[in-house]
Amino acid sequence: MAVRTAARVRADSVGASAVDLAREAADQVAEPGTVGEHLRVEAVAERLVTHRFACTARGYRGWLWTVTLARAPRAKQVTVCEVELIAADDAVLAPQWLPWSQRLRPGDVGPGDVLPRVLQDERLEPGFEATGEEDVDQVALWEFGLGRPRVLSRHGREEAGTRWDAGEFGPASASAQAAAAHCRSCGFLSPVPGVMRQAFGICANEWSPADGRVVSLLFGCGAHSETDADVSSDPVPEHARDDQLLESVPSGSGVTTDVVTADVITAVVPDAGADVVPASPTADGG
Repeated sequence: MAVRTAARVRADSVGASAVDLAREAADQVAEPGTVGEHLRVEAVAERLVTHRFACTARGYRGWLWTVTLARAPRAKQVTVCEVELIAADDAVLAPQWLPWSQRLRPGDVGPGDVLPRVLQDERLEPGFEATGEEDVDQVALWEFGLGRPRVLSRHGREEAGTRWDAGEFGPASASAQAAAAHCRSCGFLSPVPGVMRQAFGICANEWSPADGRVVSLLFGCGAHSETDADVSSDPVPEHARDDQLLESVPSGSGVTTDVVTADVITAVVPDAGADVVPASPTADGG
């Protein structure tokens, strides 16, 4: 069976030359000054053409104003069919739309915000159901902290553990790498309940940067309960003097060299070849 290919449509000469009419139609729809240069004309069908103009509006890079013109049989004038703004292949487009519940990220929830309930959350699994036996139920409800409709599943625990390990208070943080000891040996660590106590706890040291946070047992900081700082003191000079309160007197001048005590003088050290005495007291005994 022979396959016939559609013949290429030739652009209508009347419609192709009606660039001014197409621009005028686009100007009536677009914001003033946003219809740019004429880019091309395309034949859509017999006596039906489309003119494309660049869009110069801010934020619409790569978009085109498209004006479609048609001419009736044996008519000498064309009419405007439609005007639209369409995106070309390299146009700037908005991100794919996502529902509000999927756009949220950790940290987005503020006071008064309420998240939608996820019925099939892979991070959760059905919690403990009362058996009717008082002893068994008491252990589950109080010691294990169950009694809730849903509890963390294995997937949920692994996801949280991976996130905490990679966070600010994980073993790879700068503080943990520089610490002399880890949280697992710190007296301020309060282990979390359940199986996650094998890897995480809550810091209860107000001097620690992780106070009140979930920390890895391999995290560490300078506020560890069992580490100590190397405290060293700078040497203190044995004597100190204030040269501004001393007066040098040549030898043999007959001036008495008795030492007068001053608050700021702790010692008097004479210079070689001269008698050093405190400044003479004032007349009022000062």
